[in-house]
Amino acid sequence: MRIRLHGTEDECRRTADYLARVLDVLDTSRPYPDRPSSRLVRIYLTANPPAGIPTAEEE
Repeated sequence: MRIRLHGTEDECRRTADYLARVLDVLDTSRPYPDRPSSRLVRIYLTANPPAGIPTAEEE
């Protein structure tokens, strides 16, 4: 799955680090800045659910 984080660079990096502890993160993009005059960025994660978590059909 592809996950987009949007916020300050610090917020996005801290959240990406946290998600890497609970998801199988395959790739993390560089920060992409929003249009000029914005302090916000976007970071994209490519991740899989953690192994051993049942799918909705299996519950």
